[in-house]
Amino acid sequence: MMMRSFVAVVMLSVLAACGGGGGSSSGLPNVPDTGGGGTGGGGSTLPTEPTLDEYRDAALILDVATFGPRQSDIDAVAKTGVEEWLATQFEMPITGHESIVRRYGAQYGFDSQMSPIRPALYRRFAFFENALTAPDQLRQLTAYALTQLFVVSETGVLGNNPVGLSNYYDTLLAHSFGNYRDLLRAVTLHPAMGFYLSHVNNAKTDPVANTFPDENYAREVMQLFTIGLYELNPDGTHRLGPDGNPQPTYDNTDIREFAKIFTGLAYAGSADAAPRFGRNRAVLSAPMIMFDDYHESGEKYLLNNAVVPAGQSGIQDIEAAIDNLFNHPNVAPFVGKQLIQRLVTSNPSADYVGRVSSVFADNGAGVRGDLKAVIRAILTDPEVSTSSRIREPFRRFVAVNRALNASPVEGSDIGVTGFFVQNATGQMVLSAPSVFNFYSPFYRPQGGQGQISPEMQIITEDSVVGFINLMAQVLYTDRPMHNHSELSEMRLDLSDLNLLVSDTQTFLLQIERLFFAGTMSAHTHEVLATALEDAAGLSAQEQVKLVLYLALISPDQATSERNVIR
Repeated sequence: MMMRSFVAVVMLSVLAACGGGGGSSSGLPNVPDTGGGGTGGGGSTLPTEPTLDEYRDAALILDVATFGPRQSDIDAVAKTGVEEWLATQFEMPITGHESIVRRYGAQYGFDSQMSPIRPALYRRFAFFENALTAPDQLRQLTAYALTQLFVVSETGVLGNNPVGLSNYYDTLLAHSFGNYRDLLRAVTLHPAMGFYLSHVNNAKTDPVANTFPDENYAREVMQLFTIGLYELNPDGTHRLGPDGNPQPTYDNTDIREFAKIFTGLAYAGSADAAPRFGRNRAVLSAPMIMFDDYHESGEKYLLNNAVVPAGQSGIQDIEAAIDNLFNHPNVAPFVGKQLIQRLVTSNPSADYVGRVSSVFADNGAGVRGDLKAVIRAILTDPEVSTSSRIREPFRRFVAVNRALNASPVEGSDIGVTGFFVQNATGQMVLSAPSVFNFYSPFYRPQGGQGQISPEMQIITEDSVVGFINLMAQVLYTDRPMHNHSELSEMRLDLSDLNLLVSDTQTFLLQIERLFFAGTMSAHTHEVLATALEDAAGLSAQEQVKLVLYLALISPDQATSERNVIR
């Protein structure tokens, strides 16, 4: 009862705040900058301790470029620097998802009638295992961002094929730091996308049957994956026509012409069956193959007056169409801005978009579409340290578990299903309600003074209360993150924080770095310090849980507002 009264009283103080992390600096008391080093006896040089700014920079880059910082990561990046961390991340081997799915399949089976765990969950297990533990965090997060651009979702056959969905995720992982053209080609030929946007078994025009090529993928590859609806300037602003209105990038004729391109593709074969066009048995872990007899022949008229000549093979037509889209001037600002939104801020300035767009257009060595260069430009831009966004509820949950070193009690498989997470946050990876993702990149909330805030589209009364309850559940109950007795329960490790809680200043500095990207508002700091003082009679673990709970449901933890003055 005493714990509940503490939580109730201090929550009133938290909710009294009008907004998030306002102010130009942390709400923490002034702490001496210990970056100077020095000399010891005999003239030897002592190791240099990172400065407060270096710790803040480390917390910030790990907040925007991973699934959440851990204290050991912050310490390491503060010592080595952001540039070295980025260089290391770009060169790390890929930690895949499909191998984890197959590991669960080998242990529990893929037969839903025989397995004690529903096999469709294996790909969720794989996601959480890598989000929480994989060392190649920048690649893992970039691929997650790409799942919200190149959307496929667990509908129909996809929901029952964890190998296929994990293979699709691995395709995004493989191309996260490659070239955007190669990524676009791989997505176009992936059977998960072929099923989701219905260009698998898409046949050429049949005048007798009065049937025509399916236009679904042709439309979405333009609208969502490459050029968007309206012509753009390099900085992402609309290019206006003589009438002063935005100019459409394509029309229905363009859709019909591109639809002809994406005909003749079918599932690849399997060990027990040769491939054939029209085959209904989905093979989701190998690229689709072309059957030229079912591909639309003849010329195709694409964007910017490009003509695909007659007589080419179906794959040659697809290559020509991908080139046509990839080289469109809209792709750099359209894709660049959405990657900024997913990684850094909902409302990048036109200058920010323009700088990233120019790197997409030319990485400095004459290469267009170099995603490694684009990601580096996004994460090292000056606006990163002063920008803000609404944190996705789903990523907030994952970050909490990373920061608190969530792991199975017995040290075995992760095994997080995430059903209650999905209900509480309104999100789950590869489970978007439509091809338009969980929210639109152009969403402007009412009362938002015209600002874009995509994540606000799913911030409702239900999701706000759901997240508060989710944090209480994670911290205060013994409920595991799944309901399968075969899997070990997940628990948080609060031992390091328990050791720090007696030193209020050091403890809250740790909380600030782990959960506020190095910047906490003065109001939130005051609330947490007061709560800690009032809870002095509780055990160290109870004090830690109380402060964590209040911190994780505070407005500025949800808004990720950063106003650091250099």
